[in-house]
Amino acid sequence: MTNDKNKLTDKLVTLKRVCKVTKGRRYFSFTALVVKGNKKGLVGFGVGKAKEPQTAIIKAGDKAEKRLVKISLKGGTIPHEQKAKHGSTYIFLYPASEGTGIIAGGVVRIVLELVGVKNIFSKLNGSSNSNNCIRAVILALTQMRNAYTISKERGLPLKHIFEC
Repeated sequence: MTNDKNKLTDKLVTLKRVCKVTKGRRYFSFTALVVKGNKKGLVGFGVGKAKEPQTAIIKAGDKAEKRLVKISLKGGTIPHEQKAKHGSTYIFLYPASEGTGIIAGGVVRIVLELVGVKNIFSKLNGSSNSNNCIRAVILALTQMRNAYTISKERGLPLKHIFEC
């Protein structure tokens, strides 16, 4: 897994300036949301907060590297339909045939590109909060199971899974 970590690409999703107002003055700080992936099934995200924007981005990138998860893919798409919910965000992912491309918008597209998915349909309902969207997509992708993992869970040979 060390070879995969060396080839990670990262995308800055959001960078927000936050202001805390007190009796004496205003305190400004920055919040960054970063997604990292190797385009081969490894993805993670992180949130960093600091007084300088560059420091916040670096912190978010470090947290994203620590939270990397492995996603099972089937060719350039996902093995089966999947849905997930985080907060009030609902995500629906559907496998697509070759040449379809990534039918997704905004934050969902960024995550799917960094995972390495080439063909997929997606639908996002509810809140479009960036943090919740990323969490919902990664949750849906981690719940994916391929034939090998199903056969391992059931204690059956792989051949038996396809015969039924």
